[in-house]
Amino acid sequence: MRISRRFFLHSTAITAAVTSMRRALPAASFVASPTECTFRMAVITDEISQDFGEACETATRQMGLGWVEIRTLWGKNITLLDEKEIAEAKKILKKNQLKITNLGSPLFKVPWPHSDQADNKLGKLDRGSFDNEFGFKQQDEVLERCISLCKQLDTERIRCFDFLALKDQKPYRDAINAKLRQASEKCEKHKVILVLENEESCNTQTAEQAIEVLKAVPNRNFMLNWDPANEAAVGGQPFPQGWSLLPKDRIGHVHCKDVVRKNGSYVWSPIGGGVMDWVGQFRALAAAGYHLGVSLETHWRGPGTKEEATQKSMDGLKSALRQAEIPCSRVLQL
Repeated sequence: MRISRRFFLHSTAITAAVTSMRRALPAASFVASPTECTFRMAVITDEISQDFGEACETATRQMGLGWVEIRTLWGKNITLLDEKEIAEAKKILKKNQLKITNLGSPLFKVPWPHSDQADNKLGKLDRGSFDNEFGFKQQDEVLERCISLCKQLDTERIRCFDFLALKDQKPYRDAINAKLRQASEKCEKHKVILVLENEESCNTQTAEQAIEVLKAVPNRNFMLNWDPANEAAVGGQPFPQGWSLLPKDRIGHVHCKDVVRKNGSYVWSPIGGGVMDWVGQFRALAAAGYHLGVSLETHWRGPGTKEEATQKSMDGLKSALRQAEIPCSRVLQL
């Protein structure tokens, strides 16, 4: 059927008017359907603001998201939230019609005891881990708390690490793996999934190292939080090289950010401004049948506010989605 010029102009005007009306609506009226996108597109809320209400409203109204990942709220690590704060968080999530992809917990991001890491300056508590207040002896309590939070906040995934990087992890690796297996078994009883992040400050930094841990911890509820930029930060080649090695059915979450390497070091950058091939990575994820969480973890701090930096990085992420031809209509409208 041939479309007349008059009809085309009329329909275009209607589309523009609807878009304008949507942007004028309250946050609760304009949200992305959690099922309309190939991935569960999300942002870590504290990359926008410590004000959880403000962060969630930005995620819905300005970014078009239906999911968020939570790490710190109101200046507190999620594991330290009291019952009143949890109730308030639930109200904010409901108001903005948001779901939680996973808890960005600090679980096991501490030194392994009796090792070269245990007593150094980074040591006893890793204060850089987003208000992490816990040491090794408290990790079982952290896990129990996270399991409880999963039930209260209606999510099934807990991000974890495999302890701060050792100069030589070989003497401790079997014991570390045993600790991860033990945690997985505890989570399995509660139908909770542990996702191990490959992290440049921890023992698993690259795809190759992640593969070894996944082999050593075969529990099906133990998966990988794939963060290719973290591997790139330590000089690795996460895509396509590292990606090609990973067992795709063990990927349980993905973090998005970008990185620039210079003079043997690295700095974070907005997505599209660094070495990461996010277009290729998104295409590969979709081809592998991946449909779970993809969280923007900005890290980059450019001029302006945290929210402005995260919005710029989100713009780069959306550009990569478009180029990769990933269906995600509502997210890509904004």
